[in-house]
Amino acid sequence: MRVRDGLSEAAARLKARGFDGARHEARLLVAAALECEPGELIANDDGAIDGPAQHRLEHFIRRRLAHEPVSRIRGYREFWSLRFEITPDTLDPRPDSETLVEAVLERVSDRKRPYRVLDLGVGSGCLLLALLIELPRAVGIGVDCLPGAVAAARRNAAALGLTDRAKVELGNWGAALEPGYDIILANPPYIPSAALAGLMPEVACYEPRTALDGGPDGLAAYRALAPQLHSLLAPTGMAVLELGAGQLTCVSALLAGSGLALRGIRHDLSGIERCVIVGQV
Repeated sequence: MRVRDGLSEAAARLKARGFDGARHEARLLVAAALECEPGELIANDDGAIDGPAQHRLEHFIRRRLAHEPVSRIRGYREFWSLRFEITPDTLDPRPDSETLVEAVLERVSDRKRPYRVLDLGVGSGCLLLALLIELPRAVGIGVDCLPGAVAAARRNAAALGLTDRAKVELGNWGAALEPGYDIILANPPYIPSAALAGLMPEVACYEPRTALDGGPDGLAAYRALAPQLHSLLAPTGMAVLELGAGQLTCVSALLAGSGLALRGIRHDLSGIERCVIVGQV
């Protein structure tokens, strides 16, 4: 089989099942099967897909037809122009979450200061590690309750050359941590439990439930985090939390009830209030 034929067949099968962007996804799957970068296919569409690669491609197409995200099939996701390994224990990083990194960077006065950064619910490490790349003298700690996520974040830190500045630990949010963080990041679970079954299958079937389920009203994690943020933040520090659509008012009230003051909000590319920035009163 030639590369062009593999691309055409994969795209046709995906399109027939109603997948948007079938040609683009086919290119990603063929490249994954050939263990090369997608851009390499452009100059090599007459190249051969040998037997083992054909078997890998067929396996990948079947997984995608079962609605497994392409990023999970490939095993990584690009975030902040960096590559992050993802596993069944980590969220698949979304472009909307880059809003948190942007919110921090537009509020730091000097990127060369030795900030102390904390990421609660670190997952793949995408938020913490992207920020450490931008703040070259900062050090950070990431905490997650899933051992698999801790292991993945540690591997991502090593791959990005950040092992000396990023420590990742198993834990329950900020319990037992010392205070004094300049920057705290969190993308907590915020989907109401009853809404999980109605999510698109790429999310409902493949994302770790602990990273999605926000309890009956979607706010359980914020209730747990609010008092911890107050005790963990340095006097002039900021905490930046991701929000679900329509949650700004409720989350802001919870944070205010723990002595935190609203410093700002930031919208994502769709205009949704995606993150809230708070500090000590």
